[in-house]
Amino acid sequence: MVRNFFIGGNWKMNGSVAEAKQLVEMLNGFEIPANTEVVVAPTALHIDRVHAGLKKEIKVAAQNAYLKASGAYTGEISPQMLKDLGLEWVILGHSERRQYFRESDELVGQKTAFALEAGLSVIACIGEKLEEREANITNDVVARQMKAIAAEIKDWSKVVVAYEPVWAIGTGKVASPEQAQDVHEFLRQWLAENVSQKAADETRILYGGSVNGGNCKTLGGKPDIDGFLVGGASLKPEFGEIILSRQ
Repeated sequence: MVRNFFIGGNWKMNGSVAEAKQLVEMLNGFEIPANTEVVVAPTALHIDRVHAGLKKEIKVAAQNAYLKASGAYTGEISPQMLKDLGLEWVILGHSERRQYFRESDELVGQKTAFALEAGLSVIACIGEKLEEREANITNDVVARQMKAIAAEIKDWSKVVVAYEPVWAIGTGKVASPEQAQDVHEFLRQWLAENVSQKAADETRILYGGSVNGGNCKTLGGKPDIDGFLVGGASLKPEFGEIILSRQ
């Protein structure tokens, strides 16, 4: 089957009000192909402003959400609040959340289930560290992370998986197209064996890790790479080239 290409832009903890306005103007000037879905994730402070300013072809995601609808959870945002703003997407399990904020595989699975129940679609992030890659246990690591998500959810139709080797995020190092394809192929096979063939055929699996205008076409040409979750390059004009990488 043909899976629509998916381009996510994760702004991380970047941007002022003025910069967010400039980025919205830049994004509104980009061509969005009919077969490509584009979702950007500003900081929580700028979500509403960016959502209101973007053209309808570009959706907005939150970079994180908690697993409670409301309550005494200072500093957190619930999926229900995001839905109330009109958002459709949330990024969960990013390696920076796992590394700096000690989010476990189990917590990511629970948060994914709760966000889906609230009606959001989820970009679920997985990926191995450099020492795990060098120890040749990449497949073991991503399988463990996938298992924790699969243990909590049944319906994968609103989940996009983002494979991001931690050693390639923001480092300028990129998994070769062959390395990336190998992991994506493994993940699709894992879905077929542990969830269903339907999930394997239909779930989009993105690559993330120093994607830019120069390498996006080669990576995007691989059969099991269905798009990208882009960090730094999503704040630059070359993001427009990445959006068109499957054309």
